[in-house]
Amino acid sequence: MTEAVAKANYKWRVVDIVVAAIIAVASGVIFWGWDIVCSAPLALFEGVTPGFEGLLNGFWLFAGPLVAIIIRKPGAAFFGETIAAVIETLLGNPFGVAHALLIGMAQGLGAEIGFAVFAYRKWNLLTVTLAGALTGLSNGLYEWVVTAGWSTLQGVVFTVCCVISGAVFGGALMWFVQKALAKTGVLDRFESGKADVVA
Repeated sequence: MTEAVAKANYKWRVVDIVVAAIIAVASGVIFWGWDIVCSAPLALFEGVTPGFEGLLNGFWLFAGPLVAIIIRKPGAAFFGETIAAVIETLLGNPFGVAHALLIGMAQGLGAEIGFAVFAYRKWNLLTVTLAGALTGLSNGLYEWVVTAGWSTLQGVVFTVCCVISGAVFGGALMWFVQKALAKTGVLDRFESGKADVVA
């Protein structure tokens, strides 16, 4: 296994900010689209057992890890997830402004911790999957704390399902998305587009 170890260049360039913002805005639009259609799938999964719907939360958990794996700078995950939440909120969502923004920041912080554990130097499938899992963990814990009336079992099931969804959809899948984008050449101005990574 070969790991990508990035050079310690933490300074954000203008192109980093612009591309991070573009990805975050696009992610926010996807979040908003999922807001519109999520009711029936969430109800179906919740019908299996309360909390099981957390498996579908990955549709809200990918912005931070995706922005971070492309930009590869401290703060990128938090920036990506937070801006995506802002866009989702501006477009209108059924959860309220405060909830959408706070949970977005919580998710971004979770993803950020996943990359910070490796001092922002390792960018491989493992680190992105960990970041996605921690995004899901933050999401699950936030929902559990702010949602009144949940039993311990429901909170645990929901949080575990969010972690799984975050690891798979928000983490591992975003790794492959980044690799596919790199092959097109659109990431040539970034380390993520130049590194020969085998995870």
